[in-house]
Amino acid sequence: MPILKSSEWRGAADIAVAKPARSALALGSNIGDSRTILEAAIETLAQTPGIFLETRSSWYRTKALGPPQPDYLNGCVILQVEILPQQLLAALLEIEEQFGRVRQERWGPRTLDLDLLLYHDLILDTPNLQIPHPRMRERAFVLVPLAEIAPDWIEPVSKCVIKELLKEVDCSDVHLT
Repeated sequence: MPILKSSEWRGAADIAVAKPARSALALGSNIGDSRTILEAAIETLAQTPGIFLETRSSWYRTKALGPPQPDYLNGCVILQVEILPQQLLAALLEIEEQFGRVRQERWGPRTLDLDLLLYHDLILDTPNLQIPHPRMRERAFVLVPLAEIAPDWIEPVSKCVIKELLKEVDCSDVHLT
C-alpha cells in the first residue's frame, strides 16, 4: 500500500476497508491493578463492533520511560478489523477513557495505554495518527510481545520482519510475568 498523506488517505482507506484488515496494538498499564485492567481492555476491544481478537501475547513487566513511576505491564494483540484506521483510533481512545486514562504529561503513568502499531501494510501520516507507530522500532516493550505473536509481520517502513527488528533493541528490562 502506498504512503498516504492526511489530505489523501480518506478515499484510499475507504476502498481498503472492503475486506478485514489485520492490525497490531500495544497495551500497557502502570496504575492500579494493571493485569485486571489490561485483561478487561482486551475483552472490551473484542466486544467492539468491527473488531475481532485474533491473538494476544503474554504480559511483560518493563521499566517505565519518562518521569519516575512504577514499572509497566505490557503486551500486544493482533486484531482483524472492519473499520478504518481513524475509527480504530477513536475506539482505542474511548476505551482508554473508560478505564480512567488522563493525559497529563508525556510518558507519564497511566491506567491504560493503547497504541495502534500496524494496520495491514498501511503507511499513514496524518496530524493525529501515524502508522506504523513512529517509535515502535525503538521499543523493546513493544517488539518483545509483538514478536511473540507476529514474528514474521513486515513493518512497512523498514521492510523488516518484527523478529529482525527485535534484534536491534536492548531487551534487558523486559521480563515475562
